Amino acid sequence: MKASLSVLCLVLLVSVLEAAVPNPNSGIFIGCLRNRTSPENPITDAIFTADNTTTFLSSYVSYTKNKRYSRPNYQKLVAIVAAKHVSHVQATVVCAKTNGIQLRIRSGGHDYEGLSYTSSVPFVILDMYNLRSITVDVSSKKSWVQAGATLGELYTKINEASQTLAFPAGVCPTVGVGGHISGGGFGNLMRKFGITVDHVIDAQLINCNGKLLDRATMGEDLFWAIRGGGGASFGVILSWKINLVEVPKILTVFKVRKTLEQGATDVLYKWQLVASKFPEDLFIRAWPQIVKGTKLGQRTIAVVFFAQFLGPTDKLMAIMNQSLPELGLRRDDCHEMSWLNTTLFWANYPVGTPTRVLLDRPSSPGEFFKSKSDNVKKPIPKEGLEKIWKTMLKFNFVWIEFNPYGGVMDRIPATATAFPHRKGNLFNLQYSTIWLDAKETETKLNMMKELYEVAAPYVSSNPREALLNFRDVDIGSNPSGVNVDEAKIYGYKYFLENLKRLMDVKAKCDPENFFKNEQSISPARVM
Repeated sequence: MKASLSVLCLVLLVSVLEAAVPNPNSGIFIGCLRNRTSPENPITDAIFTADNTTTFLSSYVSYTKNKRYSRPNYQKLVAIVAAKHVSHVQATVVCAKTNGIQLRIRSGGHDYEGLSYTSSVPFVILDMYNLRSITVDVSSKKSWVQAGATLGELYTKINEASQTLAFPAGVCPTVGVGGHISGGGFGNLMRKFGITVDHVIDAQLINCNGKLLDRATMGEDLFWAIRGGGGASFGVILSWKINLVEVPKILTVFKVRKTLEQGATDVLYKWQLVASKFPEDLFIRAWPQIVKGTKLGQRTIAVVFFAQFLGPTDKLMAIMNQSLPELGLRRDDCHEMSWLNTTLFWANYPVGTPTRVLLDRPSSPGEFFKSKSDNVKKPIPKEGLEKIWKTMLKFNFVWIEFNPYGGVMDRIPATATAFPHRKGNLFNLQYSTIWLDAKETETKLNMMKELYEVAAPYVSSNPREALLNFRDVDIGSNPSGVNVDEAKIYGYKYFLENLKRLMDVKAKCDPENFFKNEQSISPARVM
């Protein structure tokens, strides 16, 4: 905590100097906001500008999860609007568009490359964190959730209404619902129930003209696009209506670690053969990471097998003994608990942690980090794993998450939503590293590129697929927002054959390409 406060104080000191000259665009834009909102829902308290450096910086960094972007660009950032009412969102869209200011939309701030709160041209951040209401209807098993709510808040609200309802989404409780759902968020229920977008049945969206639309008024093409295509290319997501799923009162989880010296490579190879074929009630993530070795100063790789089973320990043990006995799972490795408590377990809280921590919202930047992603369609041979281990050991901190597909993911067509990564994949990979000093950034980014290249022979190709929610500008970038050829490079990796339909939808709903960032979807007609 002290380190975070020190960083914040240092950033604040530098920012006072940088913000000495207010952005010339701010006055006109703020005047427009006030003219387009009513006294019944005043917007003044929702606007943050560089004139008040302390509140401006605090608002910026509170939802800046990647410390690589913890200093705002005062020359380009016109204002932050922390909308408190739908009219604030509408006014921000219209005023940004009419004044030629780019808009960046931030729900939880977890965009890996900071594209929801950074830009190289004059821009406004539309922060959604105040719009976080959640309603749950147990009888219909449905919920409305606003974009600024976090997954932890959603899970808590569902559990307050029913201990046997859940929502299949991610495992990080501070992730914002708006971006997570629109990008095709997934978690440990995906093999049983699919991913977030498979359970969205309605949405509210502000379009490029500031109009409020729902599924009926936006049409099925746009509704299809925002389910996996990323909402920020098409409008501002206000809220989602979702179907909830039924889960048992008791689930079983475990976390078992195997080092290289304990045969981790052999166990992980076997995991690749069975993880996507397990009964769909079982999800086991494999998580290689660097740990201390048995000798002083020695380091090694440990693979943590992280599991969730929709049932009791007895049934889980029977499956594991039959399909993956190499793991050596013991009964005392297993913990039976409610679904809500499993969300704590998966967020790496100790067993017994009070569930109220799911409601915590961080107020300072996270670490410096970089992530990349891949899909894997054939088992990685042991010699390939050993090359990956050798490269990982060059890092101080690095890990790879192996997340299995299979189950219902094999049965949902790739075109059902804009999220295309379904049948044919064994598992996906998320590579991540963190570091503490900004001076290390260039070195760490290059090391991640090396690790990514070492894995290249063993993952999908033509294209080398990637997941939108694991944003990675290394796979392609379109800073101008109008270069279709550039947009197709990263677009095809994220969306495969769904890209053409996404570009057609974009051309119809946002022909002037107002909603854009370095990896947005370009309108089909833009040349």
